[in-house]
Amino acid sequence: MSGSDVKSGDIEVFENGEAIAYHTAKWLCEQALAKKGAPFILALSGGSTPKRLYEILATAEFATRMPWQTVHLFFGDERFVLPTDPASNYHMVKEALLDHIKIPESNIHPIRYGNSAEAAAESYQGELESIYGAKGLKPGQPLFDVVLLGLGENGHTASLFPRTPVLQEKIKWVSTCVPDDAPYTRVTLTFPAIHSSRHVVFMLNGASKKEVFARVRAGDPAEVASHITTEGTLVWLVDKAVVE
Repeated sequence: MSGSDVKSGDIEVFENGEAIAYHTAKWLCEQALAKKGAPFILALSGGSTPKRLYEILATAEFATRMPWQTVHLFFGDERFVLPTDPASNYHMVKEALLDHIKIPESNIHPIRYGNSAEAAAESYQGELESIYGAKGLKPGQPLFDVVLLGLGENGHTASLFPRTPVLQEKIKWVSTCVPDDAPYTRVTLTFPAIHSSRHVVFMLNGASKKEVFARVRAGDPAEVASHITTEGTLVWLVDKAVVE
């Protein structure tokens, strides 16, 4: 089953989260191998389905096929905690993937914990500007090849949470967020940064996501994820429980 809408993207339906993760691993490998003459820039997501994706990418089937020497891993968002904290997305990705593959340390770009979330966001923007080669985003020159995203039951994606000032950010690529319905101060990519991408891929599974997914697909402006756009393609990889 699949569906398509110019604004809200394509839908691909899978049996379960495991099938979503395996499909995405194959697709990412194909995309990275096809990218010639420049690094493959991937923004990672937190969450259980992405975690399974990273575990699959760490298996023998993909660990040696993926061109890790030219893949640069960024993070779509991060809780402002130490990198050893179990709540850290970096900590999860390290245990699931990074500890098991041969990737240059310089190709891994965590959001750094430090004196303040604001300073971490500014530093991360500088890191992105360095690899992008400019301080302003240019149409037709995407910042990311792929941005992986999840969808919270409250409609948030990355750490773009409802009722927070970061939703109004038009210039910065990276900013901070303090949700009123979730713990931790966050550092997150903004709408403009996510828009500057060749592909945005949402991964979600489970019946708990059914109602919010339907609202986002309907374009409900109250849902944060309804405002995600991209220069390239937008696809939703969901399991049957999300759509049935």
